[in-house]
Amino acid sequence: MKKALAYIFSDNSWFIKYKLYHIPFWFAYHVMWWTITIGSLSAVANNILYSAYSIKFLFYVIFQAIGVYFNLYFLIPRFLHKGKYALYILFLLITIIVVAFCIVSGYYTSAYLSEYPFQYLYSQPPSNFMYFFSINALPSTMASTTLGMSVKLTKNWIQAERKQRLLEKEKLETELKFLKSQFNPHFLFNTINSIFVLIHKNQDMASDSLAKFSDLLRYQLYECNENHIPFDRELSYLKSFIELSKLRLDPKDVSVSESLPAHGFGSLQIAPFILMPFIENAFKHVEKSTLDGGKIMMSLQTDAQHLFFTIRNTVALQPVQPEVLKTSGIGLQNVFRRLSLLYPERHHLNISKTSDWFEVQLQINLETNLY
Repeated sequence: MKKALAYIFSDNSWFIKYKLYHIPFWFAYHVMWWTITIGSLSAVANNILYSAYSIKFLFYVIFQAIGVYFNLYFLIPRFLHKGKYALYILFLLITIIVVAFCIVSGYYTSAYLSEYPFQYLYSQPPSNFMYFFSINALPSTMASTTLGMSVKLTKNWIQAERKQRLLEKEKLETELKFLKSQFNPHFLFNTINSIFVLIHKNQDMASDSLAKFSDLLRYQLYECNENHIPFDRELSYLKSFIELSKLRLDPKDVSVSESLPAHGFGSLQIAPFILMPFIENAFKHVEKSTLDGGKIMMSLQTDAQHLFFTIRNTVALQPVQPEVLKTSGIGLQNVFRRLSLLYPERHHLNISKTSDWFEVQLQINLETNLY
């Protein structure tokens, strides 16, 4: 018995998954108010089970639940969250009135199905429709709507606070991990050595590379302290990072092709360092000893709402190891975690590996920033 109850109330059970616990909640809610009204729980139970009032009771339960969920899952996301307050209030009032009218029809339906005179059941003539509307149905519907909104908004507030704490903790961990591993000493020394060699070969290129290196350091240390930053700023950083990473590769061994936009789409925002670990991973693990030499190919596209990113690099000719997909590359696990926190249900990440290529495909819906 205990195991059965534990399963029913577990997160994976059909009772919780499909939110069937809402049914007993609304049933208990209306039983409570009916009990308060007439002062006897046994009388309420008798009315629900054995009297003509059961039909009226079901109309209250069903139509008020419909009205509450219509408000929570349609009106609030469609109008309130988008700042359309006048339209939201208008449609909410219409919803409450329609629900109240439907509930009053339950009085007439119960009288019709029970074959008892309407006035015998409710001590009012059938013509007195507005009495039941204004005294019973309308106040009850407004109360249930307020209750539903209060529960939902409280739940959302608790979840937002919890997620905000996780994000703050994750941000600190991300910054530390990035300074310790993403921007590691090997990258610093190799880049400095590459620039040093360029000084004797091409001073103009060395000067330009040094400026990019300076901008990259400044960006990392000072300009990316927000959860979301302008996409143009992140794009400029990625381009500098790619150019500096190319300095460490011999063009004869590795060819790099990239398709990056000249600038971001409008006022698009993105979380910093979401894409960079995938790029660094490609430069670090690209296999140079393939028949045609190593290759890195990347593509980045954006529109008003979405980002589409793909990067591929050649790998050593060896059997595919599934665990490599989970651990390959610096900081990838960190990126997985940040994606789940910053873009829950708004991103799709696919990482695959064949005998020749390692590929990452990422799509992010950037339409709404939560923080």
